[in-house]
Amino acid sequence: MSDIKTKYGTFRCVFEPERDMGGYTAEAPAVQGAVSWGKNLAQAKKMIEECIEGAIETRIIGKAVKEGSVRFTANAKRIPSFA
Repeated sequence: MSDIKTKYGTFRCVFEPERDMGGYTAEAPAVQGAVSWGKNLAQAKKMIEECIEGAIETRIIGKAVKEGSVRFTANAKRIPSFA
């Protein structure tokens, strides 16, 4: 286990060697759907950091769309940043 710092806080993650493909699998149990893989431990840590941030941002955007406080159109020039 290892703590991974993200822009949304620190999350405890589990890293396990991947026997079939090599490298490491990574999971953040506190973040639903945050599972990743890296060819080495350093890459697995970077990948799970990005995965955690993506999962959190997806929930933030989904909630905002559902509440009607943000709307996406086909002509959008940029994707909003939440920090």
